[in-house]
Amino acid sequence: MATTGESAGVSPAPRPGSRDRPLRVSQLVRGTNRLLDDRIGSIWVEGEVESVSRPSSGHVYFCLKDAGAQLRAVMWRSDAQRLAFRIESGQSLRCRGRLAIYERDGKFQMYVQAAEPAGLGADALALEQLKARLQAEGLFSAERKRALPLLPRRIGVVTSKSGAAVRDVIRAVQRRFPVPILVADARVQGPSAPASIARALTAICRVDDVDVVIVGRGGGSAGDLAAFNDERVVRAVAGCPVPVISAVGHEVDLSLTDLAADQRAATPTMAGEMAVPVLAELSRRLTLEERRLARELEHRLRVARQELDHLDTRARHLSARALGDRRRALAETRHALEALHPRARLAGHRARLGELGARLDAHHPRARLARERARLGELSARATDLTRRRVHECARAFGALGARLDALSPLRVLERGYAIALAGGGEHVLTSADEVAPGQAITVRLHRGALDCRVEAARPGDGAEGDR
Repeated sequence: MATTGESAGVSPAPRPGSRDRPLRVSQLVRGTNRLLDDRIGSIWVEGEVESVSRPSSGHVYFCLKDAGAQLRAVMWRSDAQRLAFRIESGQSLRCRGRLAIYERDGKFQMYVQAAEPAGLGADALALEQLKARLQAEGLFSAERKRALPLLPRRIGVVTSKSGAAVRDVIRAVQRRFPVPILVADARVQGPSAPASIARALTAICRVDDVDVVIVGRGGGSAGDLAAFNDERVVRAVAGCPVPVISAVGHEVDLSLTDLAADQRAATPTMAGEMAVPVLAELSRRLTLEERRLARELEHRLRVARQELDHLDTRARHLSARALGDRRRALAETRHALEALHPRARLAGHRARLGELGARLDAHHPRARLARERARLGELSARATDLTRRRVHECARAFGALGARLDALSPLRVLERGYAIALAGGGEHVLTSADEVAPGQAITVRLHRGALDCRVEAARPGDGAEGDR
């Protein structure tokens, strides 16, 4: 007996998804999603976040990756709002959710329902993200820090009235310099603490004579101090119109309120000491300032007196110069007026007329004849004078030449005993014995008179031999 269709000669029915009966795409995707949900369900996946996107719908789209693969993920807005931190690229997260294929795009992705940091805790990560965001806004920058007033009219304190912090502040202020203190009671611990601190800070800032505010509390655990890391408190401190001193916990505790405040005190007692000066020290400083001001005032008075004397001297000089200028201008104006007077103009015309008459007379022929005659007389006198001087010079030169000629005259030689022998009737002067013959008549000229002689003998030779 046959037990199967094949043995009976009948063909088997085709399976779903086979070539004969193919599945629709939507059927395959839905079937796969059911399989993932049945076989895997909700799981935890750890990886690094990248490509974070936040559209206006409020959903968060991102990818989880490791060294070998990546997985698309989406967190709906309702789940994202429950997170204490903000998902950012580069974070290492542990995500809980289910796996599925998005039918419209056919993309395999994880629908994340919860997430937590793989390293830091959620609260610590949220605090770091808030700190980074507020710092980027400039709430912690040193440029916006304000100096504390030297002597405030009133100090505002925002803390719990029942805590030890307010008593520490009051004791420190009363010990150094008693000034009025206004306490704004606020819860400093618990879920309602941030709103309570922000309201108290806003209320105390409305008081006109509050010049500085101290906000804080005593020590405690990180959870006890969490209110001073709340964004509402930090923004209230940063927006306070007067300087704020933050005194949260102990010196090792650093809150975001400490970063936003104008000054940070390690303890509430130190905050009270920072708010007011020491009375004795202030008195000493006031005495020193009074002396310095007295010296400065005396110096300024001396300088002012010197400047006043200088200005007085300068004013006198300028006044005298201005008066002199006015007098000169007045004199010039008087001269100008006198010159414009008819008598002055008439005198000017008469002077001009006389000048023109003199010029006309100078060009008249009789005047020219008189000038030429005068010039002729002047030239004649100059010629007579020059002739007289020339004659005198010639006479003096003639006398000098006569004296020289007289000195060279043979007559002067004859006066010393010499004689001149003349032949030929006195026309030839004999200079040698060879020029005459014995018996020849000659004439001997003496200084006074002459001798007629006859030569008896002639001895030719030079003068030396004749002497012998």
